[in-house]
Amino acid sequence: MDADITLTVNGATVRFVGDPLTRLLDVLRGQLGLTGAKEGCGEGECGACTVWLDDEPVCACLVPMLQLEGRVVRTVEGLASARLTALQQAFVSEGAVQCGACTPGMLMSAEALLVREPRPTEAAIRTHLAGNVCRCTGYQAIVRAVQRAAVKPTRAPAARPRVGAKPTVKAPRANSAPAKKRRPRRSPR
Repeated sequence: MDADITLTVNGATVRFVGDPLTRLLDVLRGQLGLTGAKEGCGEGECGACTVWLDDEPVCACLVPMLQLEGRVVRTVEGLASARLTALQQAFVSEGAVQCGACTPGMLMSAEALLVREPRPTEAAIRTHLAGNVCRCTGYQAIVRAVQRAAVKPTRAPAARPRVGAKPTVKAPRANSAPAKKRRPRRSPR
């Protein structure tokens, strides 16, 4: 039996009709076209699919749609609008982005830490990001990026529902070529 679930994703009201056990990750990527959250392990161990659920980081691969009625989801696409956030800019500046598989989950987890603890210690950063796996950077650049962003006074605002927003679900685009991924430039050191 199909479920009829209404939730908020990045400030927009979304209506999902389908199998209540469908994973949030599959709806975000497949039906809404929000491909920032990545499928890494499918078991909640790698953190590549981290999103915020009611302002708390969760692994989208573990959340069935039946738990989302009336809830608020925020993805990496919802972090910034016209400009990069201080954290996103710090990731670029510190060379914390390499292959990009872990970056959205790292950003969501790190932003959650900075919202709660604006000036975290290195130990707090490492502890908070322990659930996010990166195979490229060795973590030091990521830790430096979070430290750099911690000195910035502004945090990204939480996504809130828009009053009167109409339910919208974007269907996957047919016959569209994927955008080319660009690697960020690293500053010489």
